[in-house]
Order: sequence, then structure tokens, then C-alpha cells
Amino acid sequence: MTRKERVQAALLHKETDRLPVSVWMHFNEHDQDPRSLAEYQVYFNEKYDYDFIKLMPFGAYSTPDWGAKLDIYCDKYKEVVISAPGIASCDDYYRIKALPPVYGSWGRTLQLAQYMSKLVKKDTPFIQTVFSPATTLRKLAGARLVEDMKSNPSAVHSALFEITKTTVDFVKANIEAGVSGFFFATQCASYDYISTEMHAEFCKPYDLQVINSFKDATYFNALHIHGSKVMFDIVKDYPVHALSWHDRFEHGPDFSSARKISDKTFIGGIKDAPEVVNGALKYSSFLAASTPAQIKEHVREAIALADGGKGLIVAPGCVADPRTPCENLKAVREAVER
Repeated sequence: MTRKERVQAALLHKETDRLPVSVWMHFNEHDQDPRSLAEYQVYFNEKYDYDFIKLMPFGAYSTPDWGAKLDIYCDKYKEVVISAPGIASCDDYYRIKALPPVYGSWGRTLQLAQYMSKLVKKDTPFIQTVFSPATTLRKLAGARLVEDMKSNPSAVHSALFEITKTTVDFVKANIEAGVSGFFFATQCASYDYISTEMHAEFCKPYDLQVINSFKDATYFNALHIHGSKVMFDIVKDYPVHALSWHDRFEHGPDFSSARKISDKTFIGGIKDAPEVVNGALKYSSFLAASTPAQIKEHVREAIALADGGKGLIVAPGCVADPRTPCENLKAVREAVER
């Protein structure tokens, strides 16, 4: 099977010659230049013979054009950090206005998809990373957002409306660029962060506007539910092909439990997911800390939890540690061989 055929079969829960697999991480030394990042991601994918590429723009790409201040290191082991928020008062929510997809940091991230379309090996799917509108606003506003949702909801909705319009236009431009789909990431669908009522008001309507703009246009669309105590039961029915979350951590759910309430394809199985500490990523990485033999056993355990691997794409539960040794990245690919 080709890589595309293998991924498409897994998304439809059909038989595959082997399970599709990929690993992604932040490529901090390349992610400020779209061409450099596209070239390196193609090189990385071919080096390990993975089945698809998740585009890896830096995690704050949706924020600087609305005023967030960034510390940028271009260091393999230091990700971009938001050092000052873009929103310091309730008035700042009203200053957020929709941007064209070719503008600023959004435009450079669009260029990443455009370069990838030219460089990627034939029949290798590649998906663009898109953040939910509330996630972008959380990055812009920081810790004040939840309180502002309660005390000044009209200001928050004003900003979400403009961010959503920007994100939808960005999605459409990426579809024109030839992406295979989208990795729609939310950092707000967590019981540790907001209530179900707040999610229903400030997250879900805007999430669905973005997802509905690509759900019928691309064949490989995933929802990534980031964080602990995720609202799996609430977002599991979003109109996407696959679900991704921190499935191997205690706050789960694990594949076995999730399969009882969702028939979507699962992306994950590898216990890699960082937490944000003082604005920087702190990794809890099975891939970086284990031996190749342990990694292969870890993947086999994930396949067993997923009822033998039907409807499964093997990948990290979030983002892998850039300190992961090459032999461990090879072991992930070797683990899915029949």
C-alpha cells in the first residue's frame, strides 16, 4: 500500500498491510523560515519512513499579529515562548480584527503548506496544524481569559468572532495549497480549565465553524484534545475523522475505554506529551527516556488496547521530545511491522 492508501484505510477502519505511523516534534531551529521547515520535515519523514507529515509551525504562530510578544531562540531544545500577552485589558479584545491568511505569521505558516505541497514525496499525506479560536485567545490573554469570560463575555465573543473568521480564511487558503487535512488542536476542552457551560458558550460554536470549513474538503482531519481531564465525552462527536489526546497518561481515557464511546480512528499510543511551565514546555517523554526494545513493547501494548489496531494510527499523544535519540525514532517505525 502507498502511504496515502494506508492512512485512508485506517481512517475507514479497513485492513492495512501494517499500521500507519508518524512522529512529530518542534523543529525550533527551522520553524522561523517556512521553506527551511518544509525541507527539514520532508527530510525527517523520509529518514524514518513515516506515513504522513503533521506540519509543525511554532506553537504561538497565531498570536504575534495580534500583539503577543515572543521570545524566539532558534535553538533545537528551546521552543518559542510568549513573553508578554497580546491582551492586557478588556478593551484589547475589541482591538482584535480579522486578518487575511497571507498576513504576517499566518502568511508564513500558509507558506509552509505551499512549500510542502511542492516538496513532499508523492502519496505522502500532510496536515496543517490549526488551533481552536479559544486556544488562540487563551494564548493571547493568558491567565485572565477565564475571568474575562465570566465578567465581560461580550468582549471575549468579539475577539473570538474575529479570530474565527481569520482561522476559517486561513483554512481555505491551506486547502488551496493542497493540504491533505487539518490537525485541529484545542487546549480548552479540559475540566481542569473551564466548565462545560463555558465550553458550550465560548468554545464549541467557534470550533465547529472552523471544522465545518474543512470537513468536506479534505480527507484526513483530526481533533487533538490537549491537557488533563479532557472533555472527551463532549468533543468526541466533532465532525472529524480521527481523535488524538494524551491517551497513555493516567487522566486518559485509554484506547480501550475510549473505544466504548467513539468509533472514530484514534491517533496516538505513545506516551509523549509536554506540559507548559512558566511559558515553556516541560517534557514527560517515554520516547526520549526508553530503549528501542521498550518502545517496541510500548507500541505493541497500545495496539492491544486498541483492539488489535483496527482504526489506529500510531503516533505520540501530543508532541515528542526533540531529545529523542534516532534509534528510538526508528524503533517506532519498526514496531508496526507485521
